[in-house]
Amino acid sequence: MNTREQQLYAFNRLLDIQEELRQKCPWDREQTMESLRSYTIEEVYELAAAIMGGEPQEIKKELGDVLEHVVFYAIIGNEKGWFDMADVCNSLCDKLIFRHPHIYGDAAKLSNSEQVEQLWEQVKLKEKGGNKTVLSGVPDALPSVVKAHRIQDKARRVGFDWEQREQVWNKVKEEIGELQTEIDHMDADRMEAEFGDLFFSLINAARLYEVQPDNALERTNRKFIRRFNYLEQRAKERGRSLKDMTLAEMESIWQEAKTEE
Repeated sequence: MNTREQQLYAFNRLLDIQEELRQKCPWDREQTMESLRSYTIEEVYELAAAIMGGEPQEIKKELGDVLEHVVFYAIIGNEKGWFDMADVCNSLCDKLIFRHPHIYGDAAKLSNSEQVEQLWEQVKLKEKGGNKTVLSGVPDALPSVVKAHRIQDKARRVGFDWEQREQVWNKVKEEIGELQTEIDHMDADRMEAEFGDLFFSLINAARLYEVQPDNALERTNRKFIRRFNYLEQRAKERGRSLKDMTLAEMESIWQEAKTEE
């Protein structure tokens, strides 16, 4: 692996290249924070996909793409007189030190991650003059599944949680029953509300069993895509169209796809 000096040299090289591109490349010159925003979101999703894929080279590449955006924003911030890359790094360092008084301060040493998380919540509530609420750190723009998990996790850190994780299943069953009632009544608005409650309770169950719900759902998405692609390919090999096949015929090939995995 690279030495610290080599890592710093590489980061300095990135800063030089990005600054040169900002000055000389027509596309780079035109970019603003607002125009880069959608690209940044895309790059973060691509990084998330690479992590799910588990390929180190792909993860490295996507991390580089995300890092490029961080540097680009810092360059634009510097042009506006707001901040530069050093300010970004120092701000992060200051926050990390402030939020780890058990390492950098005189707070009592902690023995496990749960204690650390509880301390984090206490410390973060003191930031900005104590005006923050427990859930104020959950970004509004997060995808719904991730957002629900973060909300529940933050509530847990201040003690708002089930005493025993098995208790969550009664809540799941309760939400299924309430959803079924609204389905029987065919009330579209109430069905949407109860579906939301059911999803929220299932995400809560996943959290309690230490399963990342977004990862779990993405795993199922990929599995479905693999099996459906197999079904489509097998149909083509037989000179058939999926639209012309019976459900029983498709199910038979679907079972083949499962055995191939």
